[in-house]
Amino acid sequence: MFAKEQETEGQWMPPKHIVSAAAIVLNEQGELLLIKGPRRGWEMPGGQVEEGESLEAAAIRETKEETGIDIKALKFCGIFQNVSGSICNTLFLAEHAGGELATSAESLEAGYFPLKEALEMVVWKNFRQRIEYCLAESTHPFYVEF
Repeated sequence: MFAKEQETEGQWMPPKHIVSAAAIVLNEQGELLLIKGPRRGWEMPGGQVEEGESLEAAAIRETKEETGIDIKALKFCGIFQNVSGSICNTLFLAEHAGGELATSAESLEAGYFPLKEALEMVVWKNFRQRIEYCLAESTHPFYVEF
């Protein structure tokens, strides 16, 4: 039995972790792609990795679903782990590869913004730090617990 597996009344229970993948997307002008979500305000596109899906594929799919933009993942940057919440947030640096900006049920607004302005717009928890770490190649790969 794995260390994190639990048994409840004789039944095996798998660990309950959430794995997400997000993309830090820059266009040709060096602007950053952000979405405005209903709960957290402005943030990078991303979401939960589905069963049987790679981290990279999840970042690409979530970006398309939330923004209408196709991306090319350039680099895996690192992980932010919410230890108490059992959540691993994986992050990729990516570039715009096509598509047209659009919103979805998960995004009230979507757009590219100059980097300084974009960083000021992102105020939820450590999301700004995630973007800054992805943009600072000297920090790669990173692993941040919180």
